[in-house]
Amino acid sequence: MAVAAASCFNNTCFITLKPNSSISTTNFPLSFSYPIFNGCNGISVTRIGSSSKTYAKFEKFQGDPSEANGEDIIVSSLQTQEQTIEEEEEDDSCLPSDLEGAVRQSGEASALFVSSGGMRAIVELLIPQLQFLDDEGAQAELWELSRIFLDTLMQETGCQKVKAIFPDAGAAALLKYRWKDAAFGFASLSDRKPVESQDEIIVMLVPDYQMLERVQRIASELSDDPPRPLVMWNPRLISEDVGVGVNVRQLRRYFL
Repeated sequence: MAVAAASCFNNTCFITLKPNSSISTTNFPLSFSYPIFNGCNGISVTRIGSSSKTYAKFEKFQGDPSEANGEDIIVSSLQTQEQTIEEEEEDDSCLPSDLEGAVRQSGEASALFVSSGGMRAIVELLIPQLQFLDDEGAQAELWELSRIFLDTLMQETGCQKVKAIFPDAGAAALLKYRWKDAAFGFASLSDRKPVESQDEIIVMLVPDYQMLERVQRIASELSDDPPRPLVMWNPRLISEDVGVGVNVRQLRRYFL
């Protein structure tokens, strides 16, 4: 048998079930001078002497409706908590687990933007290598991440005529030699004609503030009929060395 203890606070009831091998008996003083129960439903009434108080003994039987309701409330509460935890885990599952996953997710978002008719996009990620490009191996790691972005963009859009424009001719030539299996084209901002007529999507990889004029020129060319999408991947076009305000105004005027 079980004992049900109920307590209420601010219109909220908390029910606790405690197993007990003995019969649960509770004496309640009732202010009635005449018998009000007559031994029905497990309730016995006893009159003591000529006192005006009546004592009733309540016994819990197996299958008591109040006990079943208490168990239903507890089970329902546990199910609600489990459902909330599962929803939180599902919300976190959409977040990338590492830097490569974040780059891949940015490629998917860019592909969705381009496929929906977008023409200008800036993709910025918090990549540690961007702060230490002069360190040994930092540029190589950065270019490997850019390869993930380019491959994801091509795969999601289904476009086979993507042109990747690197900051300088040396990086473009080196990566073209290393990535012989790459399906996208290679060019640099220092090339005489980095964009060709057959190119459908242009991706500028880490364009530098020193090449801002060339970036503006390419963006202007791509605006002609027919317009073609231009994606900037982690641009570094703003620098305190040349004046933040000037570069920001020019960037907004010619690109955004």
